[in-house]
Amino acid sequence: MTMNSIDGGSRVPATNLSTLVQELPVAVGDSVIPFHIEVPVGALVDLKDRLTRVRWPSQETTHDDKQGVQLERLRSLLDHWATEYDWRGVELRLNELGQFRTTIDGLGIHFTHVMSPHADATPLLLLHGWPGSFLEFLKTIGPLTDPTAHGGSAEDAFHVVVPSMPGYGFSDQPTTTGWNLDRIARAYGVLMRRLGYDSYLTQGGDWGSAIATRMGDQHPEGLRAVHVNFPEFVATPPVSDTPTPEELVALEQIGRFFQEDGAYHVQQRTKPQTIGYALTDSPVGQAAWIYEKFLSWAGADSVTIDEILDHISLYWFTGTATSAARLYWEAAQQPSELIKLDLPVGMSVFPQELPQTPRLWAERAYSDLRYFNDDIPAGGHFAALEQPGLFIEEMRKFARAVA
Repeated sequence: MTMNSIDGGSRVPATNLSTLVQELPVAVGDSVIPFHIEVPVGALVDLKDRLTRVRWPSQETTHDDKQGVQLERLRSLLDHWATEYDWRGVELRLNELGQFRTTIDGLGIHFTHVMSPHADATPLLLLHGWPGSFLEFLKTIGPLTDPTAHGGSAEDAFHVVVPSMPGYGFSDQPTTTGWNLDRIARAYGVLMRRLGYDSYLTQGGDWGSAIATRMGDQHPEGLRAVHVNFPEFVATPPVSDTPTPEELVALEQIGRFFQEDGAYHVQQRTKPQTIGYALTDSPVGQAAWIYEKFLSWAGADSVTIDEILDHISLYWFTGTATSAARLYWEAAQQPSELIKLDLPVGMSVFPQELPQTPRLWAERAYSDLRYFNDDIPAGGHFAALEQPGLFIEEMRKFARAVA
């Protein structure tokens, strides 16, 4: 099948999102229930039908991606999605790992929970952002939980918990306002207590960093230390009265990011519902919206087409484009202020991440900075997905530093 313009082929009946997404089981009380991922066949059929009836825009007038995802590049991605991509294989891998749901603060929360065969393993809560998902961490779970099977030491073992944020993936979509970063952070503290962990570490990038930071500020029972690879304070950096050269570089990077790459941020924090109609109705729109960010934010050739389609498919099949975007709106309702932490903190600065956070900012924000590394050879915004080996090594070094 080739992605051509509208054709005269047969067409499936009009669909309603509720008839396509998987029915999510409801955990009663404090129970934690196993969850089997199986997108309905109708959703797969509907997607392929939509991908045969694309109404394409004209081609970009530049010879690069300055105007957005290039037409031929997106055609190639969608052709692969329609003809070769295997979502059922993704489901199989996820179900083998173990998927669960529980209800916290009235909302169903989905998470992956993989326990280490090593009894003394350190519990580790891994937090994703947008347009990522819990899928970002899949390649790290095996080596993190069973290091001896991957050339490591039993002392570096972790029990791993990876939740989907409210409104993302297989977690429930909030039906009222108020599910902001602070509320999510509190819910994750409840989750870790419910799983029986009385001492644990947490790590996050993107929104996951913001949530991990708020967990550090809230001091939930059992949280010992926080690690981030995209610090929340890039929005409110603790800049010197006379910025150092390193700070000036970071400030320029932040400014350039919002000037050249921040349109999605403005749209999602101001009118998420409006963009949600387009992304929920059109797999092409959803794909382009997410593909652009993987092309811009990941290190060159560090993520495969199938891995990008894993994320696009997750957003598409769960119909969460709008509910995920609303997190930006929720965050915009909260004061923008520097959150300082007094518990142990670690930070890893990957070389393709923007900005390159100066150590000075980390020291000002975190009074107990135990680990800082800005000498990592590769990796961008989706560090665990792009460079799982380097990410795993950072987690091990961080855990040793706060032991």
